[in-house]
Amino acid sequence: MKKKYLLLSVIFILFSVTLKSQIGGRYAYSFLEHPVSARISGLGGNVAVIDDNDINIGFVNPSLINPGMDNMIGFNYVNSFAGLNFGSIQYANTFEKAGSFMATLQFMDYGQFDYADETGNLNGTFGASDFALSVGWGRQLDSSFSIGATAKLIYSFYESYTSFGFAVDVAGTYKSKSGWEMSLVMQNLGLQLTTYTPGVRAPLPFNLQYVISKRLDHVPFRFMLIYDHIEKWDLTYEDPANPSGGIDPITGQPQYKSGFAKFGDQFMRHLIVSAELYIGKNFILRGGYNYRRRQELKIAEKTGMVGFSWGFGIRIYKFKINYSRSTHGLNGSPNYLTLVFDMNSFVRKESK
Repeated sequence: MKKKYLLLSVIFILFSVTLKSQIGGRYAYSFLEHPVSARISGLGGNVAVIDDNDINIGFVNPSLINPGMDNMIGFNYVNSFAGLNFGSIQYANTFEKAGSFMATLQFMDYGQFDYADETGNLNGTFGASDFALSVGWGRQLDSSFSIGATAKLIYSFYESYTSFGFAVDVAGTYKSKSGWEMSLVMQNLGLQLTTYTPGVRAPLPFNLQYVISKRLDHVPFRFMLIYDHIEKWDLTYEDPANPSGGIDPITGQPQYKSGFAKFGDQFMRHLIVSAELYIGKNFILRGGYNYRRRQELKIAEKTGMVGFSWGFGIRIYKFKINYSRSTHGLNGSPNYLTLVFDMNSFVRKESK
């Protein structure tokens, strides 16, 4: 019983330390917040609790790294805006006594930029990229509880400015006999080991999340709910050009929500809802809604589908292919593509 609650104790001890160390300042390595998996992006957030041996879910929730992912490889690629590209490659392996492990190389390439002087004369180009090399571990404690952790070594360079960092993710999952799955996931607890400029140390994009999901018993349908950023209540960002209460049609002045409307808006910014519909054994439709993303990125005159995401998964032969689009604004939606396969499936079994 003590082992089952050890993870929760560690999480809350580290959580209290993190709050003290991350007051104020801008985030470093914000690329760690962006999902790289088509499935995760299609579900609207950057965490999930679906125990079906998906190596990409093990990446964002290490407590779900398990022997079913042994010898599995995953490739993720995202074609985003203005030449920005990012993705990852993953490999998992299981050792009988030590547990299940997964290695991931994550990257974000911002493309090439022009050098220019104060008069606008161009003189060469420079690049900017972020990388994270991580090793995750997961272990099943019993039929209901599992735990996991991921260590990340981060390298970032923008032109001649470089930085190294270190971060960990810690997670615990509980699965009930009735099919409910729930996880507490702490992401990106860490620090900059070296800074871009001397004496300017920024916090990492820490996030403490609670996620719950359930596949219905008699319908091929799963729903999932994420409570994002447990550690911080007020996630609002008020843009004077796009205020939460709109523009007063008479005075032309920005209006802001107050009272119960303000409370409801702040509460909803923590919630991400999503679902998957299973059509046969080889095809899945999925979608998600991120309220905070919609409030931060929409334009009042034309909100469109900002904050919504959708995608599908298909199994062809021994390959699992996932695709999704996530609407971040009216200027376009990133395309997410994932390919996963189990190398064990290509090994011929010896006849007895």
